[in-house]
Amino acid sequence: MTEIIAEHPAKHSLLDDAQGLLYGGFMAAFGIVVLTQLGFVTGQTAGLAVLISYATGWAFGPVFFVINLPFYWLGWKRMGPAFVAKTFIAVALLSVFSAILPQYMSFQTLHPAVGAVLFGFASGSALLALFRHGASLGGVGVVALWLQDRTGFKAGWTQLLFDLFVFSLALMLRDLTTVAWSFLGAVVVNLIIALNHRRDRYIAT
Repeated sequence: MTEIIAEHPAKHSLLDDAQGLLYGGFMAAFGIVVLTQLGFVTGQTAGLAVLISYATGWAFGPVFFVINLPFYWLGWKRMGPAFVAKTFIAVALLSVFSAILPQYMSFQTLHPAVGAVLFGFASGSALLALFRHGASLGGVGVVALWLQDRTGFKAGWTQLLFDLFVFSLALMLRDLTTVAWSFLGAVVVNLIIALNHRRDRYIAT
């Protein structure tokens, strides 16, 4: 069956974007709760924020919000003000939800393998929702989307390369087993993005 793409695709409405950003921010926060419940780490700017949180005792949300601030300039220059505004909202939602959710949920039993995959699925779906509504979670995601638009290099692969750097740092704060389980979660996230994010297929903005 031949796929037909409209010459002038319908744009996402304000309500479409609002629910996409809300879903993305909430599910990303859920993934962070799973991650920190197990003492895992992750990649991208969220990974740096998690590592700083572990090392200093500072809350993840404010650290993540501050780390993303320098990347908005690139987003503004390369992706436009709408992208930056939506990304700022998504980052703010993640920061807030990640502080609130632990008050209402906990895990009595959570195997590391299940937790890693659950984190990967939740975070991957969150990022897909944000990407398809013209946003990201800032930081490396901004650079990754810009590279994909300019060169065709998959956003997921760019993020995976940065993850390798972050996980090298993680070995200084966490044991090898914990980092290995954490890496499984990061691989799941990036595979979901690499296999499902296609601008030639998902063209509404």
